Amino acid sequence: MAQAQSTEADWVSRFADEVIAESERRAPGKPIVVASGLSPSGPVHLGNLREVMTPHLVADEIRRRGHQVRHVLSWDDYDRYRKVPAGVAGIDESWAEHIGKPLTSVPAPAGSAYPNWAEHFKAAMVEALAELGVEYDPISQTEQYTSGVYREQVLHAMKHRGDIDAILDQYRTKDKATGKPKQQQKKVDEAELEAAEGSGAANEDDGSGGGAGYFPYKPYCGACERDLTTVTAYDDATTELAYTCVCGHSETVMLSEFNRGKLVWKVDWPMRWAYEGVIFEPSGVDHSSPGSSFVVGGQIVRKVFGGEQPIGPMYAFVGISGMAKMSSSKGGVPTPGDALKIMEAPLLRWLYARRKPNQSFKIAFDQEIQRLYDEWDKLEAKVADGSVLPADAAAYSRAARTAAGELPRTPRPLPYRTLASVVDITAGHDEQTLRILSELDPENPVTSLDETRPRLDRAEHWINTQVPADQRTIVRDEPDAETLAALDEQGRESLRLLLAGLDEHWSLDGLTTLVYGVPKIQAGLEPDAKPTPELKVAQRSFFALLYQLLVGRDTGPRLPTLLLAVGADRVRKLLAV
Repeated sequence: MAQAQSTEADWVSRFADEVIAESERRAPGKPIVVASGLSPSGPVHLGNLREVMTPHLVADEIRRRGHQVRHVLSWDDYDRYRKVPAGVAGIDESWAEHIGKPLTSVPAPAGSAYPNWAEHFKAAMVEALAELGVEYDPISQTEQYTSGVYREQVLHAMKHRGDIDAILDQYRTKDKATGKPKQQQKKVDEAELEAAEGSGAANEDDGSGGGAGYFPYKPYCGACERDLTTVTAYDDATTELAYTCVCGHSETVMLSEFNRGKLVWKVDWPMRWAYEGVIFEPSGVDHSSPGSSFVVGGQIVRKVFGGEQPIGPMYAFVGISGMAKMSSSKGGVPTPGDALKIMEAPLLRWLYARRKPNQSFKIAFDQEIQRLYDEWDKLEAKVADGSVLPADAAAYSRAARTAAGELPRTPRPLPYRTLASVVDITAGHDEQTLRILSELDPENPVTSLDETRPRLDRAEHWINTQVPADQRTIVRDEPDAETLAALDEQGRESLRLLLAGLDEHWSLDGLTTLVYGVPKIQAGLEPDAKPTPELKVAQRSFFALLYQLLVGRDTGPRLPTLLLAVGADRVRKLLAV
């Protein structure tokens, strides 16, 4: 996309400008580093996807401008297993015995093809990111720590533990020695602090204290593999470290050779900023509260590791239609893979590209998905005819393609709501589906279902998995004799007019004209007359009658689509008076 499309409304271009300028200041001539971090502690949900999509979109814009850029995706798979998540198949309460172990040391759910818990939950996200066209460099924190990559950084943090402790103590809400609440810092608003504590951000483990002092490093126990350990002594000169575990095990190791442990999160994150030279990384609102890891990390990276904090926005939460804020600790939260089963990758990319990171939005798994697709198709039409606004064109471009090329697309993108209605009525019967789709536009008929894929498959999956059984469309087998017998003359006349016009109007546009036109003709108006309030009432009554006679309900799929799906012969059978 040309730089000329950079506008004030296009947040991606603005961040790309800032990141390029900041990179020239910090590390001229080197590849620009942007970063994301994901913890595979359970299903990686659509809220977590914003952690990846925000830097991806910025990195992709930078690539389009011809710069070298590296998108680092850190898998926090060496984090501790905190609790047994709800709603995950293949596990039970026996997994609680693994709490405190690294995620890569926890067994995968029963029946999984993957060697451990972390790999099991990483796999689905890796697959989704590939479909979304996200280019990144994966980094396993298990591999980094256990291979000794961070040894120098760990020893440095331990040597400067007093400095780290002093920084952290500015934000602690409880006295380290007594455990009692401290008098709040005047510069920190108490209401903000309370909100931070409620989010969990202010309560993240910042290291062990006690009689032996503060230590920013947590060993995993050599006996039980858990991090329920306490460092009891450390010698800076020899790097000799002693620890005890609640399981009763105690051990003395040489930290200069020991690889079974990690820095606590509030120290680990800024260490990585300095190690990777991260220029841009967004953070969730829970990491931007007073005393949280992003705020504290800004001081630690500068004062301890000699680096700089990344620039990057605080991003807002992503919701699901009809659902509250997502939390991966709660089961049943939709993942990117779930979304990609009901929508094409460009549409999902667009939802993240068109909203600034600090704007929350919802992803539709309900009927709203049909409206979203209508909006997307209108945008595509405006792009094609040149009437699109620059910011909307930029969002579309970022959704439909990356610097590496176009994302796969449906050759003939028929309206999603039409496809959903057709597969609802045909129950996915390919021959019937092709018959109906070929009759939508007789001048330019669909000749193969492949023309309408993958959108057709997404619509079919949505119908089969997201639409309740009582909302599915089941066409009557026999006429509704009781309703037909009770019709007055006006009702009978409306059905006769409809049936008389079927052959002449047998296309989607033609049937649309017909079903809206019958009440106009009955009111003595021309077929193209503008609707009046009275006419709208008559049209709604006519539509309700047709739905009742065809599917036994007051509502259903759009009537032109429904009539095409039912077929002319069957329509005549069900509506004959």
